[in-house]
Amino acid sequence: MKTIDLIILGLYLATVVAIGVIVRRRAAQSMDSYYLGDKSMPWYMLGLSNASGMFDISGTMWLVTLTVVYGLKSIWIPWLWPVFNQIFLMVYLSTWLRRSNVLTGAAWIESRFGDGRGGRLSQYVIVAFALVSVLGFLAYGFIGIGKFIEIFLPWDRVAHLVPFTVAPENVATAYGIAFTSIATFYVMMGGMFGVVLTDLVQFTIMTVAAVIIAVIAMTSVDAAALQAATPAGWDSPWFSWDLNLHWEALRPTLADKVQSDGYTLFGVFFMMLLFKGVLVSAAGPAPNYDMQKILATRNPREAALMSGFVSVVLMPIRYLMIAGFAVLALVYFDRLDLGLGSSFDAERILPAAILEFVPAGVLGLILAGLIAAFMSTFAATVNAAPAYLVNDIYRKRINPAASRKRLIGASYAVSIGVVVISTIIGLFIPSINSVLQWIVSGLWGGYTAANVLKWYWWRLNGYGFFFGMLTGIVGALFLPPVMATIFTDTARDILPLYSFPVLLLLSTSACVLASLLTPPDDSEVLDSFYRNVRPWGFWGPVRDRVMAKDSTFVPNHGFGRDMFNVGWGIVLQTSLVAIPVYVVIKQWGAVAAVFTLAFVSGLILKRTWYDRLAAD
Repeated sequence: MKTIDLIILGLYLATVVAIGVIVRRRAAQSMDSYYLGDKSMPWYMLGLSNASGMFDISGTMWLVTLTVVYGLKSIWIPWLWPVFNQIFLMVYLSTWLRRSNVLTGAAWIESRFGDGRGGRLSQYVIVAFALVSVLGFLAYGFIGIGKFIEIFLPWDRVAHLVPFTVAPENVATAYGIAFTSIATFYVMMGGMFGVVLTDLVQFTIMTVAAVIIAVIAMTSVDAAALQAATPAGWDSPWFSWDLNLHWEALRPTLADKVQSDGYTLFGVFFMMLLFKGVLVSAAGPAPNYDMQKILATRNPREAALMSGFVSVVLMPIRYLMIAGFAVLALVYFDRLDLGLGSSFDAERILPAAILEFVPAGVLGLILAGLIAAFMSTFAATVNAAPAYLVNDIYRKRINPAASRKRLIGASYAVSIGVVVISTIIGLFIPSINSVLQWIVSGLWGGYTAANVLKWYWWRLNGYGFFFGMLTGIVGALFLPPVMATIFTDTARDILPLYSFPVLLLLSTSACVLASLLTPPDDSEVLDSFYRNVRPWGFWGPVRDRVMAKDSTFVPNHGFGRDMFNVGWGIVLQTSLVAIPVYVVIKQWGAVAAVFTLAFVSGLILKRTWYDRLAAD
């Protein structure tokens, strides 16, 4: 890094810290101010903030690696998250969630199951899940930022500025601690206001950086060079039962990567992605920053618009950057410092490509953008943790009379605590992909059953939710090692995905049995929830009671329309991923075809979704 790069990076860090300090007083006015920004911010600001939070550095490193190895077929692999959960939120779930008008996911649980023993158990288990998932996401980010920074700031450049010695193998850890400390500071000070305002700065930086990288790639690489550097089928999103992407002759190390990932039987892998993705998406948002942004919107209509806006702004910008770096890395692969033999690390492709291809000045801007991506995700995740522990445990169960000042102080303490614990966890995790697979396949596999049933089946009670979630969390922690002893020839990182059906069966059984063996929840609680949220699904007895009390009540019969819109929404979102990749590799015929598909999808959704949105 040159002096100009360091100046740009320093200005960015100073800006985000200043924002945290400036909005501190407003954020501390109330718990609603701290956690939800008084529900006063416009939906497009929250949407940009949410998009910025999803434009994380660890995920970008992972996606660049996927694009290098799998080409256009990589557009399906993020369904692991699943990325199309934003479409389910856009179409109907954000509206349902926002109608509850609560502060956190645990408070939502009380609105669904009441405050009896089963309801309290459900709140405790959702808080436990929130903390486990927050720790997992923070550890995931910690690994990525450490690997990233050590390439650009060799320790010998900064060692004379610090009063302690760091061993070479601990440099990534030291950088991870430094940058997580800065992010923790501004989110502690500014709460949701600080998170959103810094996210807007960060997304602007990342947009400029993405366009620059795409232009560099397009002007530096011609179609013949890219074709020579990639195997047949790399530039096509289509696949059969087998991946049929043969790197052996071109890049044996990438052939080994395909084998170790476990994606060679791509047809089976894709069906598992789709099966898991639909169920996880139908469960609604996990108790993290995504849920908090939805709850922070002004009304249900704006909650839906915010969730839809995320895909529109995030996908094209992010994939311009991803495709640009992937193309440069492929054509100039031998110039990258990725290690040799057993030391080869595919997750270093992104930082190595930046180091090799980006000029001074632009380097500082891009580093600021990618570090901003990390800071944004990290800060939003940190903001979610105290919302649960402080509001739903300390304030509600331990010290109901706590002053606003004491609650804000407790939030500071929880923020610091989860960062410290996640950092310790991150020290023992070998790769980004391993923790990613555990989060999206293992942990969310345990989350899915109880949270699908809570929306669509009236008979699920607090006990059923508690035992279903508990079974899922314990299974997510302990089942993958057991699966490893059974599927000895399966890639270790993909084992959590194989665990998903087992976790789903166990947790569904626990939900149903516990619910049927215990009395239904209080009818007043169920009636109130159904009247406010108006879900479709298996709510017959509750619907009949509500309609008997209020003849003007109109039940929700929108299942068919919502599923129709979800389908077209996924088409639109996937098109927004493919278009920037085709632009960067200059396949203009494909750009025109996919753009047309996106345009048609948008027109359909305008008539069947947007025009039907209501504010209540």
